[in-house]
Amino acid sequence: MTSGIVFNIQPYSLHDGSGIRTIVFLKGCPLRCIWCCNPESQNAMPEVYFDSENCIRSKGCKFCDGLCNITEYPAKLPEGDCATFENVCPTGALGVYGKRMTVDEVLDRVESESAFYSHGGGGLTLSGGEPFMQGEFALELLTEAKKRRIGTAAETCGYCETEVLRKAAGMLDEILFDIKLADEEKHIRCTGSSNRLILKNLEMLSREFPTLKKRIRTPVIPTVNDNGKDIYDIKRLVSGIGGCTHELLPYHRFGVRKYELLGRRYADIPERLDENNFERLKKLHL
Repeated sequence: MTSGIVFNIQPYSLHDGSGIRTIVFLKGCPLRCIWCCNPESQNAMPEVYFDSENCIRSKGCKFCDGLCNITEYPAKLPEGDCATFENVCPTGALGVYGKRMTVDEVLDRVESESAFYSHGGGGLTLSGGEPFMQGEFALELLTEAKKRRIGTAAETCGYCETEVLRKAAGMLDEILFDIKLADEEKHIRCTGSSNRLILKNLEMLSREFPTLKKRIRTPVIPTVNDNGKDIYDIKRLVSGIGGCTHELLPYHRFGVRKYELLGRRYADIPERLDENNFERLKKLHL
């Protein structure tokens, strides 16, 4: 059975698809959004993290002896096979983002929460990272979920193989599709990639899957797209997509701590989104 790299399975979610969802987060993303709240999702393979606040090495703990030299952190994280660091640290200070799982292992976890979503139109939501980077694994998850009569949704940045997205769309009850910027040059500057493939894939979904429930989402980021022109351009683009809704999501900094755990630095983005401006942008009409 096909396996893939999963970095989290989150039950009881109310915001990532209709009803109560269990979200399966798959590793790997082709974009490098400067505001990304899940930096642990970007690398396609498992990676080691270190939480200095939970480390008790100074108190005599020797569980990681021979595996790493924590005193070098954050200049250098431990190297080697990530599996070596799993379940080593008793306080969770040292661990791994990402675990290889089979389709059955994932869906057995999802199915164990069925009492919460079976009567409310909920189910499984694939997320990431970009879940369709692990195309074969994602498609097998959706195929098996349908066999088990589990509702299906997916969150995507849209930057994925068109054929994989097309096959997935045929098995989805709902898709949540991010449009971050309409301007290609600005998109490259803020995410590291062009938005041409993203817009091509969104147009394909609109044309070939008119009845698929499509929720277009735009995170509003200070100094990036928190202005009338960018939001107006996005709204105008989305207005031509049939069968979809569009919502703006407020910026948050929930992922900043994860950058520290990975020995990385978060981008220089203002800490707060102007709430009055956000409300104004939500009311912006074409």
